[in-house]
This record gives sequence, C-alpha cells and structure tokens, in this order.
Amino acid sequence: MAKQRPTWAESSDLMRNYYDQLWGYPIHDDRLLFEMLTLELFQAGLSWEIIWRRRAAFEQAFDHFVVRQVASYGETDWVRLMTDAGIIRNRRKIAATINNAQVIKGMQDRGQRFADYLWAFVDHHPQRLRRAADEPMPAQTDLSRRIARQMKRDGFKFVGPTIVYSYITAVGLVNARL
Repeated sequence: MAKQRPTWAESSDLMRNYYDQLWGYPIHDDRLLFEMLTLELFQAGLSWEIIWRRRAAFEQAFDHFVVRQVASYGETDWVRLMTDAGIIRNRRKIAATINNAQVIKGMQDRGQRFADYLWAFVDHHPQRLRRAADEPMPAQTDLSRRIARQMKRDGFKFVGPTIVYSYITAVGLVNARL
C-alpha cells in the first residue's frame, strides 16, 4: 500500500523525505525549534522547497542555529549574511532571526526552554487537525493567531499567524499528518 502524503509532499524526493522524516512530528529540541522557526520565516513569500534545498547553507550561515551564537551576532555577521549567496538575503528576515535568537536566549537565561514556551500553547499535547488528503491546509487558525499575538508581545519578529500556523504544523504542535 502506498504511503499517503499531501500533494505538496509528492512534488519531489526532497519533499517526500521531509514529509516522511520530519514534518509534523513533535519537536522538543530548542535548537531544532529555532532552526525551523528561522526557515519558516525565510520561507514567507517563497516555496518551502526553495528553503529546504538551501537548508545546509542556512545551517552553515547561522552557525548551526546555536541560539547563543546567533543572539550575539553583530555588524560583521550582518555583513557576512547579507553577502551569502547560499541563503535568502533579506534584511528584515535576517534581523528577525537575530532578534528571535536574542528572545530565546533571554528565555533560556531565565531558565525557560523555548520548547516549553511553545508546547504550553497546546497544553504540551499535539492538537489534531483532521482533513482529507486533497483538502488544503488552512492558512491560519484561531490557535496560530493567538500564538502569533503572544510571540509578538514577547518580542519575536516576523511571526504572523500564517507563518506561525505553518511552523506549528511543521514542528508537530498541530498534527496535520495524513
């Protein structure tokens, strides 16, 4: 029996592998959660496949998404990122990534894990989204709007409800797997 996947996951071997191995499975690792948040915000206005193909370049450019390292970036790092042809060179997205690392570092400095912060929005249990294989994913939900509002209040940047919805399904807070 063939594995059931949404249409987007059948577009290439890369997307099939992403869906089969990572997308939608619960993530509790702060580094990987930061990586996925970063990739989601860079994806805004582009296709996920473009970002996923550049994942290794993003990982290299952002020091393997080590929060403390990215949070400490200064002018030299800014210039380096703005000239790195391997990533998407968008000033607002780069600034948001550095800012978000600083927010997460602040949480960690106060003894709070980023994972605990995120998973508290769903009482530490994935929410289930039921839909048909060909039914499109919603662009946003009440949950993603609530999380986006709170993340903005807490200092995160580039976290609108559509980006947040894509993010929370990718990292498994909302289980939308078929």
